Amino acid sequence: MLNFDEERFVRIQSGAVALSDGIRQAIADSLENGAQNLFFLGSGGAGILMYPAARLLQTRSTFPVHVEMPAELVVTGSAHLGPQSIVVIPSLSGTTKESVEALAYCKSRGATVITLTGHADTPLAEDADHTFTNFAEDDTSCESFYLQSLIIALAVMQERGEIDDYDAVLGQLARLPELLLEVKRDFEEQAEKFAAQIQDEPYHIITGAGSTWPEAFYYGMCILEEMQWIRTRPVHASDFFHGTLELVEKGVSVILFKGEDETRVLTERVEAFAPTYTDKLSVFDTAQLSLPGISGRVRALISPVLLATIFERVSAHLEVKRDHPLTMRRYYKRVSY
Repeated sequence: MLNFDEERFVRIQSGAVALSDGIRQAIADSLENGAQNLFFLGSGGAGILMYPAARLLQTRSTFPVHVEMPAELVVTGSAHLGPQSIVVIPSLSGTTKESVEALAYCKSRGATVITLTGHADTPLAEDADHTFTNFAEDDTSCESFYLQSLIIALAVMQERGEIDDYDAVLGQLARLPELLLEVKRDFEEQAEKFAAQIQDEPYHIITGAGSTWPEAFYYGMCILEEMQWIRTRPVHASDFFHGTLELVEKGVSVILFKGEDETRVLTERVEAFAPTYTDKLSVFDTAQLSLPGISGRVRALISPVLLATIFERVSAHLEVKRDHPLTMRRYYKRVSY
């Protein structure tokens, strides 16, 4: 595979799953100490990667969950945040300014703070009540954060008696790193072809629903826009028909992410509409990816993980074909803002 370290990838994703015992204990301790709600706070892409876990809790658990932008929470506050709160803050670098400020603010309100970082010896890793560090870099962080946040959500439901298959699900997740590697290998040729297909496209509408919507949002904003300077319009499949459909015409690229949860019907609606008006609809369906031994229930939970893992391959080819390294920035962490 192009510019890819297979052993490193498996090691990082295995590291994410290996955090499960510690994560579950931190959640169990917090609930035992009277926690009454949970906040997911993440800046930029790391925050977006928390959305599937948050949505899982919002739809399958009665435990109150809030998703906030750290910078906004610090200036507005929240009546729900206090000693009864569990706060989860992800940051690959462990130094994200807005997240560091949010951690200090949440602790001043008495909340229990859990951080997920890619690097130890950083403010977010050192100052949290519970920190879980799994080394990762940009090309491996998506799957790692998706898996860690999923484990948090599952742990909450397990400790509250809202699921009865926690161990079985975790057993399947433990097999996932090697399976994801095979998914990447199988997708490599298609990834190169798609990268060639879109390398000169100036604009994409990118859409999904349920757990695939966050990956559509993330890939459009954090990869195509930030790392490739390509304009995108990420839009939830439900909102596609409340504005964005008017931009669909011949020659407009529409990228559709299909997952395997109940919201699949929402993406199928876009899939039925778009080809009538554009000749550039590209559909990526996780149901077409082989995962031997993984149940339908777990496949539905990990749809965003699967999309992240195949689109990392697209990104690897895209940066080469466009002669635009994924590390190139004009403003991000280069100028004052």
